Amino acid sequence: MRILHISSARSIGGGERHLADLAGALIRRGHEVYAALSTRSTLQDELKSLPHANIFRLRLRNALDLGSALELARLVREHEIEVVHAHLARDYPLAALAVARARGSKLIITRHVLFSLNKLHAVTLRRVARVICVSRAVERALLAQKIFPARKLTVIPNGIDFRRFDESLYGFDRATFRRQLQIEPESLLVGTVGEIKRQKGQEDFLRAAALVARRNERAHFIIAGADNTQTGERLESLKRLAAELGIAKRLHLTGWMDQVAPLLASLDVYVSASHTESFGLTIAEAMAAGLPVVATATEGAREIIAQGGAGRLVGVGDHEALAASVLQLLEDEEERARLGALAGAQARARFGLDRMAEATEQVYLEVVGAKVGNDSDPFGVSIPF
Repeated sequence: MRILHISSARSIGGGERHLADLAGALIRRGHEVYAALSTRSTLQDELKSLPHANIFRLRLRNALDLGSALELARLVREHEIEVVHAHLARDYPLAALAVARARGSKLIITRHVLFSLNKLHAVTLRRVARVICVSRAVERALLAQKIFPARKLTVIPNGIDFRRFDESLYGFDRATFRRQLQIEPESLLVGTVGEIKRQKGQEDFLRAAALVARRNERAHFIIAGADNTQTGERLESLKRLAAELGIAKRLHLTGWMDQVAPLLASLDVYVSASHTESFGLTIAEAMAAGLPVVATATEGAREIIAQGGAGRLVGVGDHEALAASVLQLLEDEEERARLGALAGAQARARFGLDRMAEATEQVYLEVVGAKVGNDSDPFGVSIPF
């Protein structure tokens, strides 16, 4: 099939890694894959498996960017695209209008987050062929909004490219990696990964770290992730808080890391202090690295961890409970090893990229082979082109 992925993302997060991994897997399965990206996007660096000619740069400014919708429609017609797959809410209306203009192609959207869609989405997505939800929590949120019938929703959890994950650990030496981060090899290292923003709970992580540091002098802490604000104020705020809590010398800030597997393999305990997670890809990656996980009980974390008991869950925003669980694991090497082994086995059984790609491919095949509504009038309204 000929498939066009659309993403106006300016920075790289879980949804963008999902898109890049899915695109690569679809190419390996024999499909012709294209990508339409924002002119300001850095996602092209992650799409190494796509030919350069298959990547298009558009403005993709917002959900009302009619010029970009027309350009997308032209690309869909010229390349005889069969499936248009959009990944961000602001791109959904543009993709829908492009499919309406080009006709003959089918629209798929993936919903990566729990936030509500708006009235524009309710109008423009009436005839969407299928909505892929990255978790049951996302499916429940969409059903509650009553925009899509249940038959159009398909749950396909995010997948991890274990081949690339394991390749990045080839020749990995834990002690050497820690020294490069200026951390003594015998330290106990607790870490978290994610964009630096309030929803990811890095402040709660630091408050828990301060409590752990008082009880365990070997404990060090690491935060990996980018501050995508123009001024870098979020990162500076974390630095100030670490100084106030007296843990600045035991905190290590790495910024964005292209390869997260070596960092995860250097940890003793992984922490997710998020306030909300629709899935929690880094939790699944930490599990794949054989790490015991302590996570706040967000929707996504409950879905990943509670089902198999391969980690500890605490209340959202409860840094004291977070610290207590981390301390228990740091003081019990046997339990760390047991949970880590269980987590690794579960992650590789449940979250493989091939499973995700095969399930997505099946959705494409179903919609391309089916008549979904009236392609000439996909919204039931007059389209002003």
